[in-house]
Amino acid sequence: MTCKPNRIIPCLYLLLCLTACGSSPPSNFYRLTAAVAPATGGQQPSLGIGPVDIPEFLNRNALVYTRGGNQLQLADTDRWAEPLEYGVKRVVGLNLSQLLHTENLQFFPWDLRQAPEYGVRINILDLDARDGQATLVVDWLLYRAGDGTSLTHRISQFTQPLASEQPMPGALPAAYSALLYQLSETIAEAIRAEQQGRPGETGEQ
Repeated sequence: MTCKPNRIIPCLYLLLCLTACGSSPPSNFYRLTAAVAPATGGQQPSLGIGPVDIPEFLNRNALVYTRGGNQLQLADTDRWAEPLEYGVKRVVGLNLSQLLHTENLQFFPWDLRQAPEYGVRINILDLDARDGQATLVVDWLLYRAGDGTSLTHRISQFTQPLASEQPMPGALPAAYSALLYQLSETIAEAIRAEQQGRPGETGEQ
C-alpha cells in the first residue's frame, strides 16, 4: 500500500491501531467452584437457591477489588467466565446439596406449584480483597419457598486469608469460593435447625 503525502497521518494511525490490536494480552477467565462434590441419592430436604442480588459495582465481567481507600481496581485481563450472580447461585447450590445430602435442588425462579421446601435468598453486600484477606458480607434469608414465610434472616461476614498482602486477581476466585463455602455451611446449619424444630435465631455472625 502506497500513501500519498496528504494521507501519511491516516496511514500511520491505521498502522498504530493494528499494532496495538496485535499486541493486546489475552484475557484470563475464571469461575467460582464448589468445595465439595454434589450429593447422590437423597431427595430431602428440597432446596431452592435464589434470588441472588449482586451490588452494581461488582456486576461486571472484570474482577473488581479494592485498590486503596474508596478506590476500586478493575482487572484489565482477568474476567469472570459467567455473570457473578449465576456463579454464586450455582456454587451455593452445589455446596448445600452435599452438606445436606440431597439432590433435590432448584434455582430461582421455579414453578410455585412445585416449589421446594426451603428457599435461600442471598444479597451480597460486599465481596472484596484488601490487606491480605478476602471478605464476604452477605444478607441472607432462609424462607418457605411455597408461601415466602421467613425462617432465618441474618447478615453474616466471612473472611479468607490471601497469600500476599496485595491482592492478585488470579487468587481471588479460589478465595471467594472458600468464602461461599463458609456461607453454605452457615445456611446448612440453619436448615438443619429448622428440620429439627429449632428455628435459627435472627442476628449477625
